[in-house]
Amino acid sequence: MTCVGADEAGKGPVLGPMVAAAVRADPTTLPDGIDDSKRVSPGRRETVVVDLRARDDVAVGVGVVPTDRIDDPETDMNSLTVAAQVEAVAAVARGGDTVVVDAGDVSEARFGRRVREGVAAAGVDVDVVSEHGADESHDVVGAASIVAKVERDRRVEAIAEEYAAYGDVGSGYPSDPTTREFLKRYVADTGDLPECARRSWSTCADLLAANEQSSLAEF
Repeated sequence: MTCVGADEAGKGPVLGPMVAAAVRADPTTLPDGIDDSKRVSPGRRETVVVDLRARDDVAVGVGVVPTDRIDDPETDMNSLTVAAQVEAVAAVARGGDTVVVDAGDVSEARFGRRVREGVAAAGVDVDVVSEHGADESHDVVGAASIVAKVERDRRVEAIAEEYAAYGDVGSGYPSDPTTREFLKRYVADTGDLPECARRSWSTCADLLAANEQSSLAEF
């Protein structure tokens, strides 16, 4: 039976957008080896996405939340995760579909309700099943997680090309020393953060504060 799966990638990085994806398909017809994207090799992820996008019986939707929206003090990551999944699901869902989502909230029920209401507001009435770890237990959600990861990685690659003069940007996660060094170099050279950085993250605030103290010391 055809259904929709949804998941997101890039909730925690300090660089780049968060990306959600939705896949509408019969789970029994999906490629072998579907799983949580973190458990699938980069090469295999690319192959799966090419396969999914080439098929007439599969629909793929994507929702993107840019850094400036992430930094908006009037919102929060749970709400943004809902919004991203809603955008992706609304692009492919049909009335009466069952949508399985990877819950981005401690309350599975609350997250599912918010996604269902958001998709309904976009004009499509669906049933939503919300579970933690759905990308591991539902192939259609695993497929969505792979699409989201590949789309997110492509945006990080574009960031790397744009800021190549400042060295390797790394994975974009705050725990990545390469990413931290990239931001440190950029801030030291320009006195500010690149547009691709999430200013509201503590990593960015710490770097700006350290650079300001260094500048005061030199003065």
